[in-house]
Amino acid sequence: MKSISIFNKAGTFAENKDIARDIRINEIIPALTCNEEITLDFEGVEAATQSFVHALISDILRKYGIDHALEHILFKSCNETVKKIIGIVVDYMQEGMGIETQED
Repeated sequence: MKSISIFNKAGTFAENKDIARDIRINEIIPALTCNEEITLDFEGVEAATQSFVHALISDILRKYGIDHALEHILFKSCNETVKKIIGIVVDYMQEGMGIETQED
């Protein structure tokens, strides 16, 4: 399993889309290509922008399929703010790909 510390790359406020893109291209995609499990560790990250998370995972969700990608990616140590942003991006991608979500 590959573990990626978002804090070590982006700090307490993950906002830089270029950093997110670099993580996606240089670390997440190669691991997925090898069918490796990935942990995106958000420990120490207090907040993230929607554009950061979008740059981090949206292309992966589109290329690999949402179900497949999310089976291989674990989001660890996310506070409520970060969880909400990740949820927004995943929901947006599902809508954009014509996948309906069920409401509780």
